[in-house]
Amino acid sequence: MIKRTKASISKCILHKVGNKFNSTKNAFSEKELEFDEMSYELILPYLLRPFSNLSETYRFSHHSNIELNEINSYASKLLSDDSDFIETSKHIVMHLFEQSNSAQIKTGDVIICMFHDLQYEDYQTDAIGIFKVENKSHFFQTYLEHGSYDIITQKGIATKKVDKGCLILNAADGEGKIVLSVDHNNYDAQYWIKSFLNVKYPDDSNEHTKNYIEMCREFSKDVMQPQFGGQEQSSFLAKTVDFFKENEIVNIESFKEDVFEKEDTIQLFEDYKKVYESDHNILIRNQFDVSEIVLKKQKQKIKTEIKLDTNIQIKLDVDAPDASAEYLERGYDAEKKMHFYKVFFNEEG
Repeated sequence: MIKRTKASISKCILHKVGNKFNSTKNAFSEKELEFDEMSYELILPYLLRPFSNLSETYRFSHHSNIELNEINSYASKLLSDDSDFIETSKHIVMHLFEQSNSAQIKTGDVIICMFHDLQYEDYQTDAIGIFKVENKSHFFQTYLEHGSYDIITQKGIATKKVDKGCLILNAADGEGKIVLSVDHNNYDAQYWIKSFLNVKYPDDSNEHTKNYIEMCREFSKDVMQPQFGGQEQSSFLAKTVDFFKENEIVNIESFKEDVFEKEDTIQLFEDYKKVYESDHNILIRNQFDVSEIVLKKQKQKIKTEIKLDTNIQIKLDVDAPDASAEYLERGYDAEKKMHFYKVFFNEEG
């Protein structure tokens, strides 16, 4: 999603955020970070790498007025005039601090940056980056003393991935500024996305594709597997993926006709859809464009395995929706009083 080929950092500062629940306090810097060449070449990809493959974006939300969303307000201010960068960055940390409403919220380092010339889709834009480092790693430092080398253990920030981070782009659509977010320490899903950023998914093909496939995955676990068994569950998931691969636009009526063979199963799906929408407070569209990026990501989460109580698993190919019906048979052995699967094949791979 984000390309950093021409990206640069003009301003960057590091503060420390505490946790009001356990009385640890914030600690603020009064000067911006000054990077030497090596540090700069390390920190730029470290901060931006997590956003390079993101398919989902967010938009700021607020119950009454979007202008009252704190991070939206601070980001808008910095993107229009960064002369008060240090003080505004402190306000961002104080807002983060106010969201620490439980002991499990970790303290950490907060890095706030101003980026320029990020490539998003087919254009370049500036962005505000907010990153929280919650976990630090031990590493060995070697040094020379009195003609011999020795080792000490130090603790610092690993350069592999940030714990939490967001980019607020100086770009918007009809729903507001485009926000990208990552959270690799998902111990409290509400803390970063809902409480701190207060963002929501936009009403676009990415969101519709994600919602529909996730609903189908849950339907397969809650309804298909318990009522019809693992073979039918896996077949349904494979047919779902195949339908999305073969159609640029998903129409829910066409989906039901292609994927389900029995009318009673269609009714089960329709009933489940109503409950799912209510429980998750979302609207599943009857027709929408397919997002290939989201489809690829969601496909990786789909598991088409039949797990048996005899410690045997049958793994089915999600890209071969007809293989289960053609080459796998389910039956019952009266003598053993056990169910069985019969698998047909030409040769072992």
